[in-house]
Amino acid sequence: MNRILLADDHALVLETIAYFLTRQAGFQVERATSLSEALKVNAEKGPFNLIVLDYTMPGMDALTGLTRMRAQSGCPVAILSGTAPPDIARRALRAGAAGFLPKTLTPEQLVQAIGSMLDGETYLPVNFLTEPPPGATATHLTPREQMVLHGVAEGKLNREIARDLDIQEVTVKLHVKTLSRKLGARNRTHAAMLARDMSLV
Repeated sequence: MNRILLADDHALVLETIAYFLTRQAGFQVERATSLSEALKVNAEKGPFNLIVLDYTMPGMDALTGLTRMRAQSGCPVAILSGTAPPDIARRALRAGAAGFLPKTLTPEQLVQAIGSMLDGETYLPVNFLTEPPPGATATHLTPREQMVLHGVAEGKLNREIARDLDIQEVTVKLHVKTLSRKLGARNRTHAAMLARDMSLV
């Protein structure tokens, strides 16, 4: 069984991806929420077949974290990001990354990408270099949309957000739909991922 170390400081992102890779793809996944924790987990529970690091989590210092992890682990290391532009993807690959995984990938595409990297290939979506990064055209969120987005990022249900903000649940649904459109998000989970990478929450 292939062993993967997944590191991301956003709990919703971390658990969603880890759950899918474990339950649907059959990988054994260890988790970390910062570069320092990832280095510790690798030292204590390695070796791994593949390590995936979020580009903006604490300790990464741009691509310095990639270099440190590659030196320690000796296995393929990939970068995961929701908003990094194509130039960062190119720099990551030049720095030795096994691949660049946009958070816009579908679960099926993510599993395929990880499979190709486990086979020794370098992964970069063909269309990524020709598309604007997610959220690049996002317009300003209203104060109410920002409050709803915080609730979404915390993993709260619409009815919980409605209760917290003392508004109707249908109003929350409308705000989620609007802010998702502004962020270029496919769904509420994706909106939370993008908001975190754009420092909106």
